[in-house]
Amino acid sequence: MEPPVLVPLPGNETMASRLADLLEAEVCEIETRRFPDEETYLRFTRSPEGRSVALVCTLDRPDPKFLPLLFAASAAKELGASRVGLIAPYLCYLRQDRSFHPGEAITSATFGRVLSAEIDWLVTVDPHLHRYGSLDSVYTVPSRVAAAAPAIAAWVLTNVSRPLLIGPDSESEQWVATVARLCNAPYKVLAKERLGDRSVRIAIPDLSGFSDRTPVLVDDIASSAQTMIQAARQLRGSGLSAPICIAVHALFTAEAFAQLRDQAAWVATCNAVTHETNAIDIAPALAEGVAGLRSAHLV
Repeated sequence: MEPPVLVPLPGNETMASRLADLLEAEVCEIETRRFPDEETYLRFTRSPEGRSVALVCTLDRPDPKFLPLLFAASAAKELGASRVGLIAPYLCYLRQDRSFHPGEAITSATFGRVLSAEIDWLVTVDPHLHRYGSLDSVYTVPSRVAAAAPAIAAWVLTNVSRPLLIGPDSESEQWVATVARLCNAPYKVLAKERLGDRSVRIAIPDLSGFSDRTPVLVDDIASSAQTMIQAARQLRGSGLSAPICIAVHALFTAEAFAQLRDQAAWVATCNAVTHETNAIDIAPALAEGVAGLRSAHLV
């Protein structure tokens, strides 16, 4: 079975090119522009008729990206594509997984329902599922989750001497424990109390036995980055050296990144979202996810 034709949405050309090399796949460009009234124009430069198509679109800052993505998926099907999938290194709208206050929209459910109606399969990296057991709880199409932990561990082994892996909160333990195991290194998990969207309190355990180790903070998402910023500050205050901070998805605001950089010895992120700190390549993990769906004849 031949690989899908990769179709990058604007800003995803580098990732699509990398995936094309790994999958031995073709890349088909699309032409997009904005009309004066801000509506989107979109055109396939080559017909996808009879081919399986994989749209490549990471979904950070998603609202301006979502309609062009839907238009591309719909157009591919109308033009005769046999299947249309989505490779989304970062998958958005998983935060609001229930209604916390009367009248709130459960945006994860709506987003998953709308997107599932336009695609046939999905591959993403470490989605932040919160209370969902799996992507199958949100999406009705076959999916694969690519794990960033092996790539992170390989980077740590190459760049960090005697690491102590640290998760800034209980949710991060799933990533930190795996990275630590792959690095054959110890790990600890801090305790977090969230005080608001941009405010947290971090408590650290006794780490005096690890003074000869290099602290490495690992989390999946850095947006306001307050969890990682406060954790880094607390670690420095405990007598450890400034930590190396690693995030899978670099959603930083400019202010948050500046604050984290002040506290960290090094900030490294995966290239799921384009950022100046990108140092860890997750394209092989994404390609493996696509290959898994291909072997099941779902692509």
